[in-house]
Amino acid sequence: MKQHRNQIFWAVTALAFPISALADQTATLSAATALNLDTGVTAYSGGDILWNGSTFAPQGSATAVNLGNWLDEPFSGGVLGSVSSLPKSALDSAKVRASSAAIPASVLVARDVFAVFTNGGNTAGVLVTANSGGSITLQFFNFGASAPGPTITSVLNNSSSIPAGLPNSGIAPSSLFKIVGTGLADPGDASLHTSEGAGLQTTLNHASVAVTVGATTVHPALYYAAPTQIDAVLPAATPLGSGTVTVTYNGVISLAAPILVVASAVGFNEYNGNFGVATDLNGTLLTHTNSGFPGETIIIWATGLGADPADSDTTYTLTPHAINTAQIYFGGLQVTPIYQGASTYPGVDVIILTIPQPVLTGCYVPLAAVTGNVVSNIVTLPIHAGGGTCSDPQLGISGDQISMVGGQTTLKTGTVSVLQMIAGGPPFVTANRAFGQFLKSTVPTGLGGRISIGGCSLTPIIPVSFPPTPSMGLDAGTITVTGPDGSAVTLTTFPGSGTYNADLSSVPSAGGAYVFSASGGAQVGAFTATVSLPNPPLVWTNPDAAATITRSQGLSVTWSGGKPGSFVIVSGNTAGMGGSVTATFACFAPQAAGQFTVPPYILLGLPAGMGGVSIQNSNATQFSTTGLDHATAVGGQLFQVNSIYN
Repeated sequence: MKQHRNQIFWAVTALAFPISALADQTATLSAATALNLDTGVTAYSGGDILWNGSTFAPQGSATAVNLGNWLDEPFSGGVLGSVSSLPKSALDSAKVRASSAAIPASVLVARDVFAVFTNGGNTAGVLVTANSGGSITLQFFNFGASAPGPTITSVLNNSSSIPAGLPNSGIAPSSLFKIVGTGLADPGDASLHTSEGAGLQTTLNHASVAVTVGATTVHPALYYAAPTQIDAVLPAATPLGSGTVTVTYNGVISLAAPILVVASAVGFNEYNGNFGVATDLNGTLLTHTNSGFPGETIIIWATGLGADPADSDTTYTLTPHAINTAQIYFGGLQVTPIYQGASTYPGVDVIILTIPQPVLTGCYVPLAAVTGNVVSNIVTLPIHAGGGTCSDPQLGISGDQISMVGGQTTLKTGTVSVLQMIAGGPPFVTANRAFGQFLKSTVPTGLGGRISIGGCSLTPIIPVSFPPTPSMGLDAGTITVTGPDGSAVTLTTFPGSGTYNADLSSVPSAGGAYVFSASGGAQVGAFTATVSLPNPPLVWTNPDAAATITRSQGLSVTWSGGKPGSFVIVSGNTAGMGGSVTATFACFAPQAAGQFTVPPYILLGLPAGMGGVSIQNSNATQFSTTGLDHATAVGGQLFQVNSIYN
């Protein structure tokens, strides 16, 4: 039992892949983000250059000069193809023209090159590879940086991975946290170290960690240490408040990274997207073919409930203590746990509860923990009367399908849709578009990230400096859509993207059928698919309620119309810290209800700031063609308003 639970917990520990050092590096920056070109670290201040969403401003004593498009130019060494192949002498010769003045937005386009002379006294070449929507992607190379010591890029709750800057991003004493970066520890030993016997040690693979809050410095015990990630237990004695983290590797100390220590901030273990890690009393994992059922007692694995000084942060124990700090919401219902507190493993918590009756049933029943105004990550559990295989008939999915998709090494999907977008209001502006998207994903998705009807999700969105999950656009040939009036429109596409779109002049209020016809292409066969918009049309009856939102009071949304027997998605988003962190929510409500209230604990996971709220209803059907594992035709209506979140 003990070993089985340990395997379940650590099977879902995620590794990150940050940029490498002393090579062409890449970074994607959102507004109000600074980049240190000597270390590759991004932060909200300091560094060598600060991106404000449109211009770059040198920081500290750093200076910069724009050089224009140097790449693909002939030099004695051949044609240049990357910033590391730029002649350092040529960059240095421009130093006399460098200054602390900001580089204007007008020149920061793809292929533009500029030189930066860093606070560390080094020369760096920087190439703009993309600039869109307030974020910018750079390739850069530091010609003078010495072999780096450890570099920290992020400090996160080990289970929730909620990024710094969001309201629920703090880390609690006696919880597991992870340090992500480069050069953190010895390579080769990737084993998980045990808390039995002598217990966890504070030095592992020649690496150690120091956390300083105020005048107090503590040294966390380490479960795991590798070049790109360290997993540690924050000691119970760590004071609350803002502090710093450093890693020492082979005697070299990293630059300090920020940490916010809070009394309680729960992170649920998750896998394959947002599936929560829970077992029955025999230690058997709940899965989508082995659902929990009303009346069953389950054990949910987490970290971050808080500290009890009587529990060890280094050693396995048979006498853990309760830590009754969190309110638990299961399927939107508040549930009183049988036990919440430390497990036998340092830094690992368990919540034991009986699945209530009544409760939402489905493959994606949401689970949340709230301490004060701090909400955990939202995970989902499969719940089905009598257990066995879960089912979400309104979503058109079953546990068998989820398990099948999760076992695939690739997934080829296709969607065609007609969408009526009514946005900006009041007054509203209506736009009608046809879309197609055909993709091959090279990593299994497990069909995660969904929510059963009646539940809500909460998702942080952050820029990343490493490639996203690999995917490839699929060619479906030429696609036309014919509307109810018989007029036909050919969708445009960008070669290799798998994405198609077209403007539609109007969508009749009475609805009607839109017929997509594809000639077939290199990867997707010919097909015909019919799309019908919801009838009667969806109407948002209280859009003014979303103009200004007090997060602690929730948000009530009402509507009329929509496809009978379907569901309405109420969703929203907001950005904080100058747009560098964003969170979104989505709630799935029965169409027949005509209303839904987004709970305060969901909205409190979003940062205060500007954003939006939308409601959407759709009519989806499946179609088949060669070359696709799943193909869907969707007709939808979406209302959207701009919102202020207080």
